[in-house]
Amino acid sequence: MDSLALLLLLSPFVGFLINVFFGKKLGHNGAGYLATLAVVVSFVATLVFFLGLNGGAKPSEIKLFDWLSVNNFNIEFGFLLDQLSVLWLMFVTGIGSLIHLYSVSYMHDDENRHKFFAYLNLFVFFMISLVMGSNLLVMFIGWEGVGLCSYLLIGFWYKNQDYNDAAKKAFIMNRVGDLGLLIGIFILATLFGTLNFTELNATILGGTNAGNTTWIAAAALALFIGACGKSAQIPLYTWLPDAMAGPTPVSALIHAATMVTAGIFMVTRLHVLFDLAPVVLDVIAYVGAFTALMAATIGLVQNDIKKVLAYSTVSQLGLMFLALGMGAYEVAVFHVITHAFFKACLFLGSGSVIHALHGEQDMRNMGGLRKAMPITFVTMLISSLAISGIFPLAGFWSKDEILMVSFHGNKALWVIGSVASVLTAFYMFRLMYLTFFNDFRGTDEQKHHLHESPALITFPLIVLGTLAAIGGLISLPGHSWLNHYLAPLFAEKTHEAHHLGTTEYLLMAVATVGALIGIGIAYAKYIKQKQLPETDENISGFTKVLYDKYYVDEAYEAIIVKPINFLSRFFRDYIETAVAGFVFGFARAANEIGYQGKKLQNGNVGFYLFAFVLGVCAIISYVFLAK
Repeated sequence: MDSLALLLLLSPFVGFLINVFFGKKLGHNGAGYLATLAVVVSFVATLVFFLGLNGGAKPSEIKLFDWLSVNNFNIEFGFLLDQLSVLWLMFVTGIGSLIHLYSVSYMHDDENRHKFFAYLNLFVFFMISLVMGSNLLVMFIGWEGVGLCSYLLIGFWYKNQDYNDAAKKAFIMNRVGDLGLLIGIFILATLFGTLNFTELNATILGGTNAGNTTWIAAAALALFIGACGKSAQIPLYTWLPDAMAGPTPVSALIHAATMVTAGIFMVTRLHVLFDLAPVVLDVIAYVGAFTALMAATIGLVQNDIKKVLAYSTVSQLGLMFLALGMGAYEVAVFHVITHAFFKACLFLGSGSVIHALHGEQDMRNMGGLRKAMPITFVTMLISSLAISGIFPLAGFWSKDEILMVSFHGNKALWVIGSVASVLTAFYMFRLMYLTFFNDFRGTDEQKHHLHESPALITFPLIVLGTLAAIGGLISLPGHSWLNHYLAPLFAEKTHEAHHLGTTEYLLMAVATVGALIGIGIAYAKYIKQKQLPETDENISGFTKVLYDKYYVDEAYEAIIVKPINFLSRFFRDYIETAVAGFVFGFARAANEIGYQGKKLQNGNVGFYLFAFVLGVCAIISYVFLAK
């Protein structure tokens, strides 16, 4: 099994190396098919581990070598394949394979497609490393690696300076969160003497330093800051919408199904620690709820089809953190899975639309596409219904579970989550109505070339649309396969059988009615009244505030970026100049003294003898005077 685990990990890395060095020689689509095959191999290997664990096999912990050893503190370079990591790998490699296949057609005409597939494979390699790591430092390697690949892929079309700026923004904001993660790692190493996940959980459950609540809370809070950066929560969320600058498959792979879920994975992996810090769990719940609401309100008025989906991703991640804050880790994982299905489908569907319209992303210039693109329309419709929480699609089950646990834990947060869910239904069907209904509003040339996307694009859409429809079956109330599968991870927690009572049915009804109201309002505005969003220059009032994203970026620019730029210019123009003048002053003085001294070396023997006599006299005089 060790060899199979290494195959799972290294297959995408080998694909990366081959595409880097030989990608141009593999033919027009050779690099894409090779990259896809590399991820498919990882998926098949993951499937073997998944079937084994589901059949009762024990988790595999693989130690490759001793990495660091300081006194009694040891770090091994190894991997852990348990229920959580294998479940995560299933959708990382499974959806990753579909997105790679989709990209073969989507990037068909790009001159640097071999480089694109190399970056995609490298990303999958680092994501697998993050998920498989047996300790926090190995996980951190993958954590930083996916950040690097995110930078490379967001700025892939580097000739556009705005895309370069978006890539830098994502990289820098993630470094802010990563500092918190590192601080949390250092605190845990000091408190418990290990960073191995298995040992760490056993040590915490054994009561070691359990009374040191202040430092435990500090570690949990620092780790959560790291999760905020990677999973785009307030205040570190602004990078993700700008990350839509990358090619659409990047948005689907990194910013919907995999990388942005790393924060949820880390918190779930260390749930034993977070359970000891209830104050931090409260912080997580409130941050998640307000992130969900804030992002949903911004998504109401965005006109770029990918920006709508980006803010939807931030909002859905907020709901996942709301579940984590309530201690409902299995529920958060459930929504991670269903969200991966329908959001990847929505992003790839938007890419299909953009592909058909030759790069057009503004929904104001779309419309009437459902007849020309029936497969894209149907799969996006299913996914939109799923994310809106319509019975019996996948999102209904996972989102309702989040709202149920929040209702029983904190009714104020339930209200916030419910409002965010209603807004989700509105802006998703606003997207659907503006894109696929009424008359086409693009150019005549675009209308002439309208067609359904090729099979390599529609096949992943069909698979993901199907999963968005039936994915909720993995965790039905009272018959949750998912909870049973994850039970060994939460053996220390007492679980009561979850049965639906009157309250639960009422909550489901409220959520469903709320979603239908959101869809109905969108229908009234954009189908019956055929309203169109205002042009940018005509947007005003509170809509302008939402359209400009509450001016958070401008606030960061004024409060953080400009003062730092001012300080850097001040130090460059004054402090650095003064220090440089002082240092170079010594150099100039030494140079001047040397220059004057060298004038004495004029080749006159008489002068040399005279200087010699003076020197001898000075030495003799000093010797006698000293006595």
